[in-house]
Amino acid sequence: MDRRHLPSVDQLVNALGHWPLPRALIVGVARKVLDEARQSVGAPEPKAAAEVALGELMTSRLRAVINATGVLLHTNLGRTPLAREAAETARTAATSYVNLELDLGSGARGKRGGSTLEQLAQLCEAEAALAVNNNAAALVLSLAAVARERDVVVSRGELIEIGGSYRLPEIIAAGGARLLEVGTTNRTHLADYVAALSVDTGAVLKVHTSNYRIAGFTADVGVPDLGRLSAERGVPLIFDAGSGLLDERLPWLAGPPPSWIGQEPGIRQSLRAGADLVLFSGDKLFGGPQAGIVVGDKELVIQLARHPLARAFRLDGPTLAALGATADMYADGRGAEIPLWQMASSAYTDLERRASAVVDAAGIEAMIEESNSVFGGGSIPGAMIPSPVIVIRSGTEECFQQLLASRPPILARRDGGRVLLDLRTVAPSDDPQVASVLAALCR
Repeated sequence: MDRRHLPSVDQLVNALGHWPLPRALIVGVARKVLDEARQSVGAPEPKAAAEVALGELMTSRLRAVINATGVLLHTNLGRTPLAREAAETARTAATSYVNLELDLGSGARGKRGGSTLEQLAQLCEAEAALAVNNNAAALVLSLAAVARERDVVVSRGELIEIGGSYRLPEIIAAGGARLLEVGTTNRTHLADYVAALSVDTGAVLKVHTSNYRIAGFTADVGVPDLGRLSAERGVPLIFDAGSGLLDERLPWLAGPPPSWIGQEPGIRQSLRAGADLVLFSGDKLFGGPQAGIVVGDKELVIQLARHPLARAFRLDGPTLAALGATADMYADGRGAEIPLWQMASSAYTDLERRASAVVDAAGIEAMIEESNSVFGGGSIPGAMIPSPVIVIRSGTEECFQQLLASRPPILARRDGGRVLLDLRTVAPSDDPQVASVLAALCR
């Protein structure tokens, strides 16, 4: 376009029509594309360039997405939804003044998160609890408070790396402690820990490898043996349990523990086995909001709570409220109503019936086949839950992209030139929307 004929900012904004975005953002985009057009002869036509930029802004804004991937803890989708009452409790705390740090009995300043922390401690059968903004923060705080400038003994087979640039050696360094590796990648023995402990030891750290498995010629040392050794030597044992399975017996679900839970450690069992501090995520397998929870020895928890970093990592009121409401559900014996456990325990036959109803309502040609859902989110690697899937065989990439472009977006999964929709991770109330979108795509 001839630079002499470029529109003004106001003219371009008016030509763009209505976009559900703040006017200041639209004006900013208009200015940017006009500046680019003035500086480059080959720049695209301003209106078209602005529409592309605004479209990218729209798709990057947070919105509800229907998760039809069968990945229960989908990190890219915010892990898993909160229970409705946890979300409502958080909403109330976010839209009202609340007694976050107020003792309503005396009118004096109170303890932040007091009742929620007491509930968490009781629920986990621990002496005390502390909650911070994620599990990485819980580990940094624990090491900074307990083992700063001292050795932290860790098995080489547990020096994990997970998504988002989380590498355990760097986390230990951030906590101001010194990493002391013992054993080998695949085999670590109790004697390795015994030889490593000294007057310079600040803590023994055991890390649950929740996002991978080492198989074959392997050996590791469990919490019971490490707990006894740590107690004998007067060194605290910190267990980073990761995913946050409250109880490995899953008493909130009917019947015996399902096979897919595997060897996932329970928080209660880990404390009974001798861990002084157990760290875990408030979301993931606990099913609440993102948080890092520390439970265990009261004196150690107090030590963490008094550390300067505790303030930097603390939770806000709405998150504390949602965490407390989730803990209440477990305490009331209603853990099965938490969305994660609702999805995980849905019967295959019920899902098959729903899938058939969606296909019939959409009026499309699609197969229903047996597949598997997975936990994802760095939890229970290798665990698979049998699930039926709706299979669309034609126009795979186009279909996948059209599903993403629907309102609300529907995220499916691609496999071998096919699009698969797994309703285990779709709320039943969203089935009609999925059917409607599929009907429109296949007309």
